[in-house]
Amino acid sequence: MNFLGRLKRVLVGRALRTEQAIHERLTKKVALAVFSSDALSSTAYATEEILLVLAVAVAAGQSGAFQYVIPISIGIALLLAIVTLSYRQTIHAYPTGGGAYIVAKENLGTTPGLIAAASLLIDYVLTVSVSVAAGVAAITSAAQGTSFAWITDYKILIGVGFIVLIAVANLRGVRESGSLFALPTYIFLVSFLFMIGYGLVYYFVYGGTVATPGENIKLAEGYVPQALTVFLILGAFSNGCSALTGVEAISNGVQAFKQPESRNAARTLISMAVLLGIMFLGTSTLAYLFGVHPHADETVISQFARYIFGGPMAWFYYVIQAATAAILILAANTAFADFPRLSSLLARDRFIPKQFGNRGDKLVFSNGIFILAVFSSLLIIGFAGDTSRLIPLYAVGVFLSFTLSQAGMVRHWLKVRRGEIYDDAIHQSDVESNTALPDIHLAIEQSKAPRFVSDEVTERRHWKRSLAINLVGAIATAIVLTVFVATKFMHGAWLVVVMIPLLVIMFHAIHRHYVSVARQLSLEAIDDTLEPIHHTVIVPISGIHRGVIGALRYAKSISPDNVTAVYVDFDEEATSKLRERWDKLNFGVKLEIISSPYRELTRPLLRYINRVSYKNGNDLVTVVLPEFVPAKWWQHLLHNQSSLLLKGALLFKERIIVTNIPYHLKS
Repeated sequence: MNFLGRLKRVLVGRALRTEQAIHERLTKKVALAVFSSDALSSTAYATEEILLVLAVAVAAGQSGAFQYVIPISIGIALLLAIVTLSYRQTIHAYPTGGGAYIVAKENLGTTPGLIAAASLLIDYVLTVSVSVAAGVAAITSAAQGTSFAWITDYKILIGVGFIVLIAVANLRGVRESGSLFALPTYIFLVSFLFMIGYGLVYYFVYGGTVATPGENIKLAEGYVPQALTVFLILGAFSNGCSALTGVEAISNGVQAFKQPESRNAARTLISMAVLLGIMFLGTSTLAYLFGVHPHADETVISQFARYIFGGPMAWFYYVIQAATAAILILAANTAFADFPRLSSLLARDRFIPKQFGNRGDKLVFSNGIFILAVFSSLLIIGFAGDTSRLIPLYAVGVFLSFTLSQAGMVRHWLKVRRGEIYDDAIHQSDVESNTALPDIHLAIEQSKAPRFVSDEVTERRHWKRSLAINLVGAIATAIVLTVFVATKFMHGAWLVVVMIPLLVIMFHAIHRHYVSVARQLSLEAIDDTLEPIHHTVIVPISGIHRGVIGALRYAKSISPDNVTAVYVDFDEEATSKLRERWDKLNFGVKLEIISSPYRELTRPLLRYINRVSYKNGNDLVTVVLPEFVPAKWWQHLLHNQSSLLLKGALLFKERIIVTNIPYHLKS
């Protein structure tokens, strides 16, 4: 095994057999850590995002604006309940996963499904960037006032480093990464809930407010001091809705759960929503009671945690900061669990390169993990690791996917009412779209399972109740989406609004390419007799050596009487010596000398090959390229790569075959 292979084994671990996939499923406890860390971690910054917008009015002289944090948080909690109940329906109706993409595609059409997929893909990239940036902010907040305050200058490097670590952990497999991340998630849950309870008791026993100097107050990105208006309150509401990002993750990854998948996933979703609601409302309540203002150098949670945990409990402040930083960084794991799965579904349907549907050594979709790590790192670098600059881009995509998913479920229940839904193994439309593809037998396992099921939650007699739940969800999320676009468009949301249609156009273009390839490779209307092929063989040579001898032997084996060696003349003296030696060796192969007064190699050879191809009509022209392979990888740098240039130029020529004949050097 070479060095790269050994390094891969150290980082990723031993490969798993395909039949071991069923054993990589997650229990509810581990799945809560894998799929809920994004949603749960948002409690660390969602309240602060509300306060950042309200601070705009405080900076304009309306000091009472922060009191609106409580009603805004209650409104978001009600929205959370609606979305959770709606996605519970989706999980039971679509146990194969896929979430908004599958639901919208099968009920609203291909383009709405692709819009939902594009929205989620963008949101997952932003999830990683925002979560890691917020986690780094928690670390740098704890470092303020200590000898480690200098790490603030390296937050971009720290953020990218964390993304790389999480990506490597996910490449080791779903179960292994889930077990790795479960402990920090539960430490965060216990410590955060304890902080809320302790903080409430502390306030009612001791009272007091956190000192918040007005000159250090931080405003939301893109805002200037202004009076409190309904539009500003809606802006605060849309900022706070970042608490709901990640709620859809469980519905996208149902197949990662142990059996029965739907029941386990639905129970995990409810548990996550209850915990999220308690933690979010508790954080907003503490921020209001202690009069916390958003600061540029310290998070809201750090401020009131530092205040309430004093004296003998001072150590617990660092527990809170460490747990918060850990869960924020690990929240990126939710995206690393769902982005590759969604990518694999799109690849299965041939809307993105099919390589995204291939499982790696550890039965995970490695290409999706790698691409997610690259794009999220670029966002961290591009936005200087600042959470408040990334938030305006955040949640637009996820609420668009919420709306399309719930609208798709409304259409689904109308079909159920009319009796149009059947428990097919594969939906007929997918069969029709996929059978034309030459490698459809490689489709991933999700496509083999039923799309629609009926259980105690989704059986037909309950269609009215189910329709009402999803209709309320669709209307609520559509309203929030409208508020988001209206309040955040000029603050950065326009970038997401532009990117979504561009991605959908790209999806359609890729799909058209795959359909065209399948049509051209189809065996329909083809003569099944195998006619013999007549070869005209050309062997470009740079001299006479063992590599050339091997190439000539191979050339004569496929066309004994029609082989021509071609040499490009750069120097008359060298050419004369080569011709003399060629005649002495008597290979029985014609030698053609091509003049090149400008010392070009590739262009004269191409002209010669094109002339031969044109003259020979239906014969295939086979270009045999002799090359020697150095023993060490770095030795390639010491030799020219003219054969690569020639091979690349001939790749797009019809009826021309290029064959490499390697001669391996020993040292």
